[in-house]
Amino acid sequence: MPRDPHEIDEATLRLLIAPGLGPATLRRLRRRLGSDAAIVAATPRRLREEAGVSPTSAAAIRHALKSTDPDRERSAMRDGEAQLILRGAPDYPALLATIPAAPEALWVRGRLDPADVAALAVVGSRRATTYGREQASRFAGLLAASGLSIVSGGARGIDAAAHRAALRAGGRTIAVLGCGLAVCYPPEHRRLYDEIASSGALISEHPMEMPPLARNFPRRNRVISGLSLGVLVVEAAARSGALITARLAAEEHGREVMALPGPVDSAASRGVLALIRDGGAGLVIDHRDVLSQLEGCGGSVRSVLAAASRRRPPGADDPGANAAQASTGSLLASSLPRASRAILRVLRGHRGGLDIGTIVRRADLPARDVMAALTGLEIGGWVDRAEGGTIVASRSVGLAELDQQDDETDQDDGANDVEGPMHGGEDSREADEGTKGLRD
Repeated sequence: MPRDPHEIDEATLRLLIAPGLGPATLRRLRRRLGSDAAIVAATPRRLREEAGVSPTSAAAIRHALKSTDPDRERSAMRDGEAQLILRGAPDYPALLATIPAAPEALWVRGRLDPADVAALAVVGSRRATTYGREQASRFAGLLAASGLSIVSGGARGIDAAAHRAALRAGGRTIAVLGCGLAVCYPPEHRRLYDEIASSGALISEHPMEMPPLARNFPRRNRVISGLSLGVLVVEAAARSGALITARLAAEEHGREVMALPGPVDSAASRGVLALIRDGGAGLVIDHRDVLSQLEGCGGSVRSVLAAASRRRPPGADDPGANAAQASTGSLLASSLPRASRAILRVLRGHRGGLDIGTIVRRADLPARDVMAALTGLEIGGWVDRAEGGTIVASRSVGLAELDQQDDETDQDDGANDVEGPMHGGEDSREADEGTKGLRD
């Protein structure tokens, strides 16, 4: 569960708000010193000798820890109605946990829902044209009405249009901010942020009072991509930050990347057109193209879209939403993919659950396939994440039929095997490393 300010351990909070102490460094310190309390108490000499940091870094860490004020942070969290979700907790977003250097904690105002794993990022230019804003609204509204959570960055332009359209459709939307939740940036979005928090979530990896520094926004982009099954680029100039999100999604996170073409003579579309031309994104012209491309990701995404169709918000009865519903409805009859069945067989009989590394070994599957399949199983209600990150089978219905189902579907099961977003090269190695816990 998200932690209220008074529930957060003093040493843990001090580490999370220490300026300049990033997730990779913090994980290395935890691995080598054993606990947050030990890190906070460590002398510069111990940091050098046992944690292996340089003298300069050791001094910087000590200075950063001394400069923190946990009581002030707790007060800001109470005033901002914010909670903290720690990496490794059952409610930490499952997709985000798979990316390299995932945030060690998320400050949340509002509520993250387990079904937010069926999320699409909609990104684009802050200096959006009328065309860009209209298309962002059209796509985000129809996709939100189809049951997908819309993720964006809360910025002016395309981001704001996508958030507002999702709200109008009665769907969920998540804004990932490049500042602390106590800071409203841009200032004119205060009302929008209140509306998002009332039915979705505002999240940040930064302490409450962190200002919107330029260096925060590229890091924010990785969280937007990490939370999502895919990224839709609506409008982007040649040097748009949305292209950073698209690159991260494709090259580091193994996500689907889609792009909406714009006028060929518009400078605002130059980046997105180049992305399509160079093969960096699949071209889409309506929301059904987006759903089709997500469906092609593999068995895990089919499970995600089936769950999304079941939670379609009431009142979304426009023709476009009904068409989207029809495109996902056929997924409800799909049998579980082979990898998912293998995982359930491994978990059967283990009431205390198993860690991901053990599941990988016993199921004899690549770690990337296990991570992808677990996402679909979790939103489908087949498994839960217990304290410490272990995976537990949450229901027994259908487990006895797994072997029989295999016999019946072996001939055509190839179409249901997990494939797609978690496969390939460096992304595979990153996912494998993610199962081991700490990263350098």
